[in-house]
Amino acid sequence: MSSESTLPPEWEDDERMNFLFSDFKENREVNTTDWDSKMDFWTSLIVQNCRRRGTVCVNLQDLNDTFRRKGNLPLGLGTVIQSMARCGKTQRESEFAANIDSGWLSWGVGLLLVKPLKWTFSTLLGRSHIALEASFVVIELVKEKAAELLAVYRSSPLASRTLLSFQELCTLASHVCVDESTLCMALLQLQREKQVVVALQDGEKIVKFSQPGQNRISPVSDVDMGIYQLQRSENMLEGKVEALGQESEKCREEAKVCLRQGKKSQALRCLRSRKRVEKRADRLHAQLETVKGILDRIAHSQTDKLVVQAYQAGVAALQVSLKDVTVERAESLVDQIQELCDNQEEVSQALSGGGLNPDVDTDELEEELESLLRDSELVGPSTLPDVPTHPFSPATEPSVLGDNLLSSLPSVPQNHFNITDEELDTELSRLTLTESGMISTTKILEPAQ
Repeated sequence: MSSESTLPPEWEDDERMNFLFSDFKENREVNTTDWDSKMDFWTSLIVQNCRRRGTVCVNLQDLNDTFRRKGNLPLGLGTVIQSMARCGKTQRESEFAANIDSGWLSWGVGLLLVKPLKWTFSTLLGRSHIALEASFVVIELVKEKAAELLAVYRSSPLASRTLLSFQELCTLASHVCVDESTLCMALLQLQREKQVVVALQDGEKIVKFSQPGQNRISPVSDVDMGIYQLQRSENMLEGKVEALGQESEKCREEAKVCLRQGKKSQALRCLRSRKRVEKRADRLHAQLETVKGILDRIAHSQTDKLVVQAYQAGVAALQVSLKDVTVERAESLVDQIQELCDNQEEVSQALSGGGLNPDVDTDELEEELESLLRDSELVGPSTLPDVPTHPFSPATEPSVLGDNLLSSLPSVPQNHFNITDEELDTELSRLTLTESGMISTTKILEPAQ
C-alpha cells in the first residue's frame, strides 16, 4: 500500500494477514465469525482508502495494486465487492448512471460512465468473477462528495448565478473533486437529489443549481439561458474594460519615458493611442452598464414575481379563512353578546338588591351605633382626691401663712402611686406663690396597680 500510515495495526502481523489475504469459503455458514471478520476488515479498508484519495469509485485492478503486501495479492476482494454491492454500499457505474436524462447524454457522459460491464451477479456469494477494470461507485462517498460540492457552490461568489459552465464548475471544485470523473459522479448524485440539472447549449456544458428553499429544480429554460448569456457578456465586458484600463496606463507611462528621453513626437503618439484606448473603454463601459441594468431589472422582476405569488397565496388563504364569515353574521353575534351581558347585569342587581333580614330597621341600627360612640367617650371614676374649693387668703405673718397653707391642702391620698421620692421632690420645687395665693403645676398621678 502506498501510505503506510493509513494501514491498520494488524498489517504487520503475518499470521493475521495470511488469514485476511486468503480467499473466502464457498459457504459463509461454515464459519460465520471468520467470514464476517474478514468482510468487515476489507470493507472498512476500501472505504477509508477511497476517502483518503478523494475518489468515489473503485475497481479490482486498483485495489489489488493498492493492497499488495510482500508480493501477495488479497484473494477475496472480488467477493468483498460483490457483498458491498448486494448490501447497497457500492453500485456499478452503469447502474448508478442508468437514470441519466438527455442532458447527460448530450454531454457524452455515456462514453465515460455508461459502458457495459463484463460480469453479472451470481445468485450465490461464490466464484462470480469481476472484470479487473469494472468500476464501482461507493455510495457513502459519492453522497459526501455531492454535499461538499453543493456547499462549495453556495458559499462561493458564483452562488448568485443559477447557471454555471462546466469549466467554471471544474475550477470552482478543483479542491473538492480530484478529477472530472469524480465531479461527474457528484453531479449525478446531486441530480438524483433534485439539486442540479445539466444541459448542452451551443456546444457548451451547462449546470443549473437549485437555490436555497427550492424543493425541486426546474429544467433549463430559455429565460435561464438568456440570463446566462447576459452574465457571460457582463463578465466578458468587465474583462475587456479592465484590460483597456491597463493598456491606457501603459501608454501613459510610455509617454512619460519618451518625454524624459526628449522624444516628443513619440510621446504624442503614445498619448493619441491612450485617447483611442480610453474611447474604446468608455464605449465598452457604457455597454457594460446597459447589461448590468438589464440584469438588475430581471432580478427585480423575479422579486416582484415572488411578491405577487405571495400576495396570491395570502388572498387565497384569506378567502378560505373568511369563507363562512359575513357582516350580517358578525352583527348578529355582537347583538347576542350584548343581550347576554344585559341579562347578566339584571341578574346581578336582583341578587344584590334583596336583603337577608328585611325586618331590621336601618334607623334603629344607626341610633345604636351613636349610643356606642357616646359610651366609648365616657371616662371612668377618678382615683384622685377632690380639688379644693375654698380660696387661699394672703397672710402677713409667716406662722399664719404656714397654718393656712397646711389647712388648705387636701387630704393625703390613701392609694399607692407609681411615683418615686425624686419625682415628688421635683414636683414640690415647682410650686410658686403669687399675690392671690399659690399656683402649682399639677401632675396627674396614676394609682399603683
